[in-house]
Amino acid sequence: GLFEGLKAYRTQMGRITLFRPEQNALRMQMGADRLCMTPPSVDQFVEAVKQTVIANKKWVPPPGKGTLYIRPLLIGSGAVLGIASAPEYMFVVYVSPVGNYHKFLFSLYIYLLFLLKVVKSLREAKSAGFSDVLFLDAATGRNIEEVSTCNIFVVKENILSTPPISGTILPGITRKSISELARDIGYQVQERDVSVDELLEAEEVFCKGTAVVVRAVESVTFYETKIKYITGENALSTKLHVMLTNIQMGVVEDTKDWMVEINDTIGIDTFLN
Repeated sequence: GLFEGLKAYRTQMGRITLFRPEQNALRMQMGADRLCMTPPSVDQFVEAVKQTVIANKKWVPPPGKGTLYIRPLLIGSGAVLGIASAPEYMFVVYVSPVGNYHKFLFSLYIYLLFLLKVVKSLREAKSAGFSDVLFLDAATGRNIEEVSTCNIFVVKENILSTPPISGTILPGITRKSISELARDIGYQVQERDVSVDELLEAEEVFCKGTAVVVRAVESVTFYETKIKYITGENALSTKLHVMLTNIQMGVVEDTKDWMVEINDTIGIDTFLN
């Protein structure tokens, strides 16, 4: 099986919107293809998400108080014991109101073992006082890949660098959106291998994802070396966070056509047909 993640927002005008849900639908199709599963169409995915949010609209928090987290699941099932694709699939969408996942700056620990024992390594890092784990690539052990639940950007002068999507890194929708916003304000965005040495020499580092949105990294620890980065009001991460959330919350005009407004009059027949 596989899962997706997106949010519903209540705008300043009281409307309920989704952020680029068709991108989540396309990413589910990509994941389903890798697992030889049959995914819902983009229209089925988006309409199912809308219907679930409409049924739970009273749980969408007020502006600034949180969001409604949406978790679509695609699960293979059926009576089969052999190694083969499942004979049938279940598509489920459930939701939960959430506040801010990470209210503080990140302190990252570079995990040096290349096996992706995500839960165990994250538990160990948090018990040592870190916020999260930054993994290196398994091929060389020299390049950064991503944090346990989000993508990462490294900033030096007017260049933003982020590891390329090569099969082991999640093609983040927030990642894609932040890259576009950064280009809009004059930054160069490079998708390429980023070494640990470059990370340690960077001026600023930040993470981004559906849950964390855009969150500054205060420090990275590599062996016994701890590097601190630019944070606060003058940081690029702060500027990009404001730009993105202003679009999501309806504070500014959505000139990029990213937001999808949910219409209560949508009928279940729309999904079934």
